[in-house]
Amino acid sequence: MTPRLKEIFNKEIQPALKDQFGFKNIYMAPKIEKIVLNMGLGLDASDAKILKSCEEDMAKITGQKPVTTKFKKSVANFKTRKGSNAGLKVTLRKNKMYEFLDRLVNIALPRIKDFRGLSPKGFDKFGNYTFGIKEHIIFPEVSFDRAEKVRGLDIIIVIKAINKEHSFALLEKMNFPFIKKGDN
Repeated sequence: MTPRLKEIFNKEIQPALKDQFGFKNIYMAPKIEKIVLNMGLGLDASDAKILKSCEEDMAKITGQKPVTTKFKKSVANFKTRKGSNAGLKVTLRKNKMYEFLDRLVNIALPRIKDFRGLSPKGFDKFGNYTFGIKEHIIFPEVSFDRAEKVRGLDIIIVIKAINKEHSFALLEKMNFPFIKKGDN
């Protein structure tokens, strides 16, 4: 079954973006390629129990098993060793990507306490959007009582677009709650 957001993208958003920017072809319109979620664990990554708990939480949030990331260098001040566990990451594509985006925008983000919107300054020069979430427990799949510790998530949305204005228009049409210029 096709995810709800993917159907909306194909039937409404993509043609609207084609018309808005005057593209000759519908495939020139901006499109999300993948979403990368990263959870840094720091010194807790060496504890197998915490690592397993965080792996389970990430798997519940994304619907697929995360990959353990490793430290590339040893840094004595941070008490890290090269090759030891640093965190977890998941790359979402196709249907799982659209399902995650739908849950993020419509369920998870509204659950953040005192949420006013996402910063429009998170775009890089290629049009990719990056933002962080301070509490992974905003997702309904993760039980607040079962979570060992509240952890943050970095979310990178990789967008195939000409520039960041096109990427911004795409995410705005997907109902991303950006802070308006007059709001504080």
